[in-house]
Amino acid sequence: MNKDIKKTAVIGMGALGMLYASQISSAFGPDSVCFLADQKRIERYGKMTFTINGTPWSFPIKSPADAEPADLIIIAVKYNALPSALETMASAVGPDTTIISVMNGIDSESIAGKCFGDEKVLYCIAQGMDAMKFGTDLTYTRSGELCLGTRINGQENRLSALTRYFDSAKINYRTESDIVKRLWGKFMLNVGVNQTCMAYEANYAQVLAPGTLYDTLTGAMREVISIAQKEGIALTESDLESYIELLRTLSPEGVPSMRQDGIAHRPSEVEMFSGTVRRLAAKHGLSVPVNDMLYEKIKDMEATY
Repeated sequence: MNKDIKKTAVIGMGALGMLYASQISSAFGPDSVCFLADQKRIERYGKMTFTINGTPWSFPIKSPADAEPADLIIIAVKYNALPSALETMASAVGPDTTIISVMNGIDSESIAGKCFGDEKVLYCIAQGMDAMKFGTDLTYTRSGELCLGTRINGQENRLSALTRYFDSAKINYRTESDIVKRLWGKFMLNVGVNQTCMAYEANYAQVLAPGTLYDTLTGAMREVISIAQKEGIALTESDLESYIELLRTLSPEGVPSMRQDGIAHRPSEVEMFSGTVRRLAAKHGLSVPVNDMLYEKIKDMEATY
């Protein structure tokens, strides 16, 4: 598979879905990208006006019955919505479709690969953006970058076609020789910053200030390092420090996606973060007290919604 990418479908009208759909639309025109959604969502979205940095935006939205095979599908849903998203996008997956996920976590690629074939799914990590979406309004000052890599042998042509497409669309990316380590590094960051910001109702500046919140942030990340090393992933304290420096480049008043869920009283991705950490810790006989605390605190908060 080395054909040029021309038609993109996005599933998930959250912050990252809208961010990348708007960049593709700006580069290639509104017919180059569409969202996939079930009929109920299509009817609901039809009554809404979406904005990006204050500018109204509209996107074509197709149901599974109307979808045609896409050259590229971007999965941009919450972890809890992944099973239904895979059903919705099935009719848009053809033999030459390439799939990437900009979701958090460490297993969405393998789940999609089991559904549609590992050869179709590349590794992708979204990082460095400060996009926030409340209701129908998306704001951001930093679009960040995508880290890309192959998952299995023989995907080099797919990766080449994707990077040519992103070059044309002026979407920031980099290719990674050790994409699995990068995936775990982003997971480590999210386990720390997403959960700490939600549990303490804090922004980036507050969790980066010396004190309890910062200790919680880094403590949760260090527990991921211990698990990663048991899993054969060479994460180190140096990686932790690099990701903390990345956080310092974001808008101080900004908040990550999990805190946005908390503000909106939506179910969070706690199972994908500390839930996964706790399961893997049990597998390796490790203690993860910081993630245990965050898991229980966030579950208690959600129980009040």
